[in-house]
Formats: sequence, structure tokens, C-alpha cells
Amino acid sequence: MNTRELNEKKFVNWDELSNGGRQYWYEVSGRRGWKARYVKEVDGSEKPVRYYQKIYDEQNKLIESHVRFPSRR
Repeated sequence: MNTRELNEKKFVNWDELSNGGRQYWYEVSGRRGWKARYVKEVDGSEKPVRYYQKIYDEQNKLIESHVRFPSRR
């Protein structure tokens, strides 16, 4: 199984980007109505460019965003 197939299996949603890459994402619901969206952006060869997490409240308002890759260090 190639990288694109693995990404499509793990992240059930994606958009094609204008640079030939893709933006994959999936959402996880919390117990109190909040949700986390995990987003992975890749280039045309499926190499990771950026990976981050967005936290939304029960009204779907963005509360926090956490960059995981590239590292902030």
C-alpha cells in the first residue's frame, strides 16, 4: 500500500491543493460537544508539509490551534 492510500485510509476527508498536494483531515468528538480536527498537509509526492490540530467548541467556534509539524522548536 503506498503513502497516498495509507493517508486516504487514515484521513477519510481531503481536498486537493493548488500546488498539487493534498490537505487530509479527520474529526474526533469530545464528551462535552467540543471536537478536535486533525489536519495533515502534504506535497505532490505525499511528503508531510504541515500537521496541526484545531479545537472547536460546541458552537463550532475555533478555540485553539496547535502546530505539531514542523516542530515549533
